[in-house]
Amino acid sequence: GMHDPVISPDGKHIAMLVDPRPKDALQQVREVIENDQSRLYVLDADGTHGRWWCPDLNYVGQMAWSPDGSRVAVVSEMPKIGHHDVHDSIDICDASGARHIAQLPAPISGIAWTDGGRTLAFTSTATQVLTPDHVWTVPADGGTPQDRTPRLDGSAVSLVGDPHGTVWVELHKGVSIEVDRFRGGRLTTAYTWPGGIVVQPVFPMLASSAQALAFNVADPAHTTNVAVARGGRLERITHESDDLMSHLSLGEVRVVAWTAKDGTHLQGIATFPAGYAPGAPGAPGRFLVLPHGGPEGNDTLAFDLLARFVAGLGYVVLQPEYRGSTGYGSAFLNSIYQHFGDRAYSDVDSATDYAISQGWADPGRLAIFGWSAGGFMTAWTVTQTHRYRASVEGAGITDWLSFIPESDIAQVDYDARYEERDAAPFLQF
Repeated sequence: GMHDPVISPDGKHIAMLVDPRPKDALQQVREVIENDQSRLYVLDADGTHGRWWCPDLNYVGQMAWSPDGSRVAVVSEMPKIGHHDVHDSIDICDASGARHIAQLPAPISGIAWTDGGRTLAFTSTATQVLTPDHVWTVPADGGTPQDRTPRLDGSAVSLVGDPHGTVWVELHKGVSIEVDRFRGGRLTTAYTWPGGIVVQPVFPMLASSAQALAFNVADPAHTTNVAVARGGRLERITHESDDLMSHLSLGEVRVVAWTAKDGTHLQGIATFPAGYAPGAPGAPGRFLVLPHGGPEGNDTLAFDLLARFVAGLGYVVLQPEYRGSTGYGSAFLNSIYQHFGDRAYSDVDSATDYAISQGWADPGRLAIFGWSAGGFMTAWTVTQTHRYRASVEGAGITDWLSFIPESDIAQVDYDARYEERDAAPFLQF
């Protein structure tokens, strides 16, 4: 049950997460639904002197070594079965035990030491939908967590710290992703990828190693590849699938924007068939609106296999970033709370209106396809309008009232009301 081993910056110790429970001898013949346990286990780099640190913490999900390699900051995640509450806790562990630092009423994504080991940085949120979207800090000696990016116009979804004390933040800005540097309580742009996305770096974990940074980068015409930082710029050093792509005819991918009927400003990604020209014979033609899952997520300027495949069948594909999507600030993200079936539906359907107005879609040849949250959106849409000639619902929730209390997946982040007290909100959609 060992996973996620991390070596300390001084190279002396390895920390990992371990399931402390005895192996279930009947695992092959039964399934027990219970919260997974995970404790912090530390051993010397040569594999000796293994011991539990902070054995009272049973639900550790994330960790980060202190700069001097003497302590580990850990995030304990509240069990996700049969509850309405969500909270994460931060503790600092060493061989002598745990010291509680803070508790937040929302999930934490990524934790790192900064300010010479005096401060802990992490991403979390103050929104009702619970998706991490801002950078927060708390003193390593304990105190009140503070939102360091209260006016952020994007979404800081996660962060990671390198052994030299720099904190790298993955920032979603609309359909783009950049990597920012968090230092001195401020967030500044560090790396971008032209016309595409760049995600969190990986780096040597030892403080004595060179300060090398490697990133994943992608754009609509190239699959994901590795780039390294050189002279303040990113240089791609792998060329996965370039030989295959050079033999393919790919249509245009365009970032588009429109205003919904209620005045909400929206953005999306339109993917066209190869050789498509509005006004040419056969246009407008077949059209697919493709709402993403989550719902707290977004489509990005990467190579989207599904959108490309459907466009290859002759469809114009539009992926709308409806309210509840990351990348557009906390107010936009939070506006889906208790409004998944009306505001999000209105936004998705307005994408189809926009495509028709642009001459991309024949009103008699419309389709909708979504997965997970997009699957719910598809199922809900066909109960509200008959404009779509075809619909594909994948892995969607179609009965919230039975799903929430019976599932082992917490799904209260966009409606935390108690269904056992009043079923009406969950029957509404």
